[in-house]
Amino acid sequence: MAATDSISIFAEGTFDEQILELVHYLSRSVPEDGRQTYVQPFEDALATPEGQKPIEEDEERRRKVLTSVVEQVKGLGEGSDKEIEGFFNLLFSHFLTLFPLDAPETRSHLDSLLKTIVAAPDHTPTKYRILATLFNSIPRRSHLRYTVYQTLLEFASANDDLEHLGISQTEVDKWLSEWEISPEEKSGFLKLLVHSFAKANDAVTSFQYQLSYVRSLPSSSPVAQTAAIEAVASALRLPSYFDFDTLFRLDAVVAAKDHPLFSLLQIFLNEGLSQYSAWVSSHTDVLAKYELDSAQLERKIRLLTLATLGFQNMGRDIPYSAIATALQVDPSQVESWVIDGPFLLFLCLA
Repeated sequence: MAATDSISIFAEGTFDEQILELVHYLSRSVPEDGRQTYVQPFEDALATPEGQKPIEEDEERRRKVLTSVVEQVKGLGEGSDKEIEGFFNLLFSHFLTLFPLDAPETRSHLDSLLKTIVAAPDHTPTKYRILATLFNSIPRRSHLRYTVYQTLLEFASANDDLEHLGISQTEVDKWLSEWEISPEEKSGFLKLLVHSFAKANDAVTSFQYQLSYVRSLPSSSPVAQTAAIEAVASALRLPSYFDFDTLFRLDAVVAAKDHPLFSLLQIFLNEGLSQYSAWVSSHTDVLAKYELDSAQLERKIRLLTLATLGFQNMGRDIPYSAIATALQVDPSQVESWVIDGPFLLFLCLA
């Protein structure tokens, strides 16, 4: 949405007509013989006694009437997908016009409506459209955008539909710079992304948000150090992740220097297979706790050792015996490592 602050929703008719349209839709959930009784209080509230301002000129009255409508929303209503979507689009159009966006009452009403929408059975695609339209209708700096997208993200994650949102880290960074939310809320949103992508079995994307989550926390806090260690464990678990220097640039990771995973991270960055083997022999409990696969880690440290050996001897021939010794493999396996190792590292680091 580069050109405008938010998307406007246009509807025909006067305020009275549109409110009654909303109320008549809600009345479908009432037995037919009780519908007029249901509608009557709204008709009375919309009527203007002689000598008073018309409701079109009385914002407080309009807000009270709309509040009464909002309080009657108990589900998606009895209608087609198109009618359901039209109802909520019109309701939210008035909601965003009449309620102060930063008022606690507004947030309370919005939370209630969002819970009602996602909790209703069926009509999943329609719910996505309603929430997306609402998100795009809210001014981009508003806290309400955070609230709506958090609901959308939780709903998509619960329904295993995360890929349909098309979330990009660039977009997330932009939103977090725009939304008027607290640092704690920013961290909470990033943590939700971490868990959502992990649940979707997208460990790579989840890890990228883990790094952002760690950066968002005060580095000396216990929460940050716990998050930092979890990020280190994730990096070690990822078969194709070798950029360990990025982790060392995180203050929270450095602050966790007394943790055994920090010493393992140092081995992957600066040392080799012998040091790794020594570490494993005394930290089998740590491997189990953080679900680290020793065979996979051994493969990664061998690839890094091979890369280091190559850099140290650039332009020179390296005897197979030297490679076999560095990798701690049989000389007959050296050719396979020499052929596959650099190619695999290139793919992982590209």
